[in-house]
Amino acid sequence: MQKYINKASILTEALPYIRKISGKTVVIKYGGNAMISPELKQKVMEDITLLKYIGANPVIVHGGGPDISNALAKFGVESEFVNGLRKTDEQTIQIAQMVLVGKTNKEIVSTLNTMGSSAIGLCGIDGKVIECKKHMPKVDGKPVDIGFVGEITKINAHALQMLADDQYIPVVAPIGIGPDGESYNINADTVAGAIAAALKAEKLMLLTDVPGIKKSDDSDDIIYEITQKEIFEMIDKGKINGGMIPKTLSCIEAIDAGVKRVHIIDGRIPHSILLEIFTNTGIGTMITA
Repeated sequence: MQKYINKASILTEALPYIRKISGKTVVIKYGGNAMISPELKQKVMEDITLLKYIGANPVIVHGGGPDISNALAKFGVESEFVNGLRKTDEQTIQIAQMVLVGKTNKEIVSTLNTMGSSAIGLCGIDGKVIECKKHMPKVDGKPVDIGFVGEITKINAHALQMLADDQYIPVVAPIGIGPDGESYNINADTVAGAIAAALKAEKLMLLTDVPGIKKSDDSDDIIYEITQKEIFEMIDKGKINGGMIPKTLSCIEAIDAGVKRVHIIDGRIPHSILLEIFTNTGIGTMITA
């Protein structure tokens, strides 16, 4: 009997959080090992389906770095990164678009639909949801051309909002459209932050392969709550570097645009989304203004 009482206690603990999240938009950046492991993938899709059934409006933005790297390797194309962003020539953008839109996106949609959801897959080209221009990151203070990598200029959120407010779960691949109709690969964390900002989401959740923001590279201690100012200080000191830079900057932009809470959580933990939203303690790092 006690185990059933414990289950009831878990449900009652979640009740106030369910009330708070019902009717609100939650943007989830889905990436890392949670996309590779079949077991973890199943748990993430269950979490997202449950969110929809209790009245929340989840919107998924997915990455696909490992799938892209595998496809590029088969074509004999080497990957090179600048400030955590993949250099993308014409061949690479064609492969990335093929993988992200044609494979990864549809696999996520199919998995959600088998669980009873009504997921719809799209990318930034569809309805010009993500408009962008060429991104020129600075290295040693000088702009560097890394090819077909996009910098978001506009999110046309109307289509996403209509789908999310209805019975659907939008699943967005991070390919944007340029002013002349070119396709651009965009960092998925950046896309998730921009979409969360445009939708004025209640929460932005980034599933990663790390427990959260660490106090330093050589420390296992996680910062459970951090402000924008503290993030900038850690970037200046080199404590946040590499791929974590675009991740944390997208979080800051989302907060600036009105997203109330941003969470960087460990997608390697089963049901990490539910643990973060519906428990008193939560997991990972929460970023606030």
